[in-house]
Amino acid sequence: MLLKRFYDPKLAQASYLVGCSATGEALIVDPNRDVAAYLQAAEAEGFRVAHVTETHIHADFVSGARELAESAGARLYLSDAGGSDWRYQYSTAVGVTALRDGSCFRVGSVELRVLHVPGHTPEHLALLVTDTAVAPEPMGAFTGDFIFVGDVGRPDLLERAAQLRGTMEESARQLFRSLQRFRSFPDYLQIWPGHGAGSACGKSLGAVPQTTLGYEKRFNWAFGVKDENEFVRAVLAGQPEPPSYFAAMKRINRAGPRVLGGTRRPPRLPAEALSGALAQRASVVDTRQAAEFGRGAVPGTINIPLTRVFTTWAGSLLPYDQDFYLITEDSGSRTVDEVARDLSGIGLDRIAGHFGPDALDQWRSSGGRLQTIPTVTLAEVADRLKGNETVLLDVRSEAEWTSGHVPGALNLPVGDLSRRVHDIPRQRPIIVHCQSGARAAIAASLLKAQGFDDVRVFSGGFAEWSGAGQPRVSEGMPAGS
Repeated sequence: MLLKRFYDPKLAQASYLVGCSATGEALIVDPNRDVAAYLQAAEAEGFRVAHVTETHIHADFVSGARELAESAGARLYLSDAGGSDWRYQYSTAVGVTALRDGSCFRVGSVELRVLHVPGHTPEHLALLVTDTAVAPEPMGAFTGDFIFVGDVGRPDLLERAAQLRGTMEESARQLFRSLQRFRSFPDYLQIWPGHGAGSACGKSLGAVPQTTLGYEKRFNWAFGVKDENEFVRAVLAGQPEPPSYFAAMKRINRAGPRVLGGTRRPPRLPAEALSGALAQRASVVDTRQAAEFGRGAVPGTINIPLTRVFTTWAGSLLPYDQDFYLITEDSGSRTVDEVARDLSGIGLDRIAGHFGPDALDQWRSSGGRLQTIPTVTLAEVADRLKGNETVLLDVRSEAEWTSGHVPGALNLPVGDLSRRVHDIPRQRPIIVHCQSGARAAIAASLLKAQGFDDVRVFSGGFAEWSGAGQPRVSEGMPAGS
């Protein structure tokens, strides 16, 4: 048996190849949309991808299971354990095998036994792996978003991301019972989770790539809670705000992602076409770093820098049903291909084209002006707030806001700005801040694109404000405490 782990650091997402050397067959577990990587890896190891499966309907990336199975001519195994409301809509297609609690299938001499472990989602499965050529008992389990290193999958996403009201407490109770069931397995059982540190599918995931059940029983907080009601309170407390695109991922993955046949390179467009795209009110994303964008950018464009969290903000801010465009610093194909692949991974396939950095020069030479977004210091923020003539816009999450904020600030998380822009006064200057500057810069570009004129960024953010001993408000605490 061969086990190979794939890891996408931008999604903090893990997928796996299980191969049987005796038959040359391979299984891919929880593939993302970059299916070429799995086919190439299997071929390099002398295997063919004959089986594809996933642990559940994912919310944070577009599944590559359907496309990989079609590309490789492989059998696809999908959960049928969540009831009619959580059944894959393409599960009756030719070449699909439905999996329920107790189901088994084989990859040569490797046996995979299915456990239904609801909680993170109603249809969630774990896969126990037994290499029958050498042992009669399982050596490990693919736990998907059920058990992580140091944490467990959050049970609130159906309610908070998919807007299914009243589901998170019952999901938390199901998760508790699934954990109790899993306790019965031996401590040596290896755990191969679907995510690592940085994923929004839990609140405190570890960065170690794998663990054992015995270690998690001793040190994972979730196994340490013996009372079900106490577990429900603990697992729902402090969960991070889910990115707004998670709801779209659930819909896409349940219905069946569109088969792309490979990532398409968006065409390079002439610089003079930028004005036409903006005139059509299309979204144009300038991917330069925030400081460069702030010093000079084409009016109407928005800024999402090419950082590690680029896909998170792109998924939250760009339309899934309309064409959009990119402005990139590097006119070479590597950057454009990488960005297109990242966006495709969260279902944003409609890149109509990209512009190189010469688009800004062309804009200026044709008589267009560049907008700027000034930054302000801590002293300037404190001074401007004295007269109540400036709106201080805090674009952090609601949880961050509750834990502490500047007195008098208005809280609108970045992901909510587009739909709540009418809640922001247009008559007064606006200073935008977050915790340390990155989200504030994105939010400021959105406001400028929406026609707000006097917009500035407090790049030091709440971290600098609080660190300097300025007045702050926390839930249940007065200003200045």
